[in-house]
Amino acid sequence: MSKSFIDQVHYIRIPVRDLEQSSKWYRDVLGLQLLTITDDPFAIMKVNEGSFLLILVPTEDETFVHFTVENEPAFSLGFTSPDLLGFRQHLLDNDVKVEDIKEDNGHSYFHFFDLNGNKLQVHW
Repeated sequence: MSKSFIDQVHYIRIPVRDLEQSSKWYRDVLGLQLLTITDDPFAIMKVNEGSFLLILVPTEDETFVHFTVENEPAFSLGFTSPDLLGFRQHLLDNDVKVEDIKEDNGHSYFHFFDLNGNKLQVHW
């Protein structure tokens, strides 16, 4: 197949335990725009001006958006930021669990965890 029928990634769903608290965290700490909380209920978060959305899905299950490799959490969702140092400090100032900045072939990144233990990455 030479051309994909898929145009773009529209959204990713993230499991959260407390929808209201988590939607405020993603809004206030990560700076995402809360579009709505639906009747289902889901919180629909917008990432800047693009079409990509994060959908926060409440669950009482012990589940995460990341997966494990050799029993260690491995992120599945990565963000970009032109100010890694500033963003890392912002997260630390907001009591977010943050790992050290690492480099790999001129590519800088770090991992952090949301309120629900979901492992995320940011790079530049």
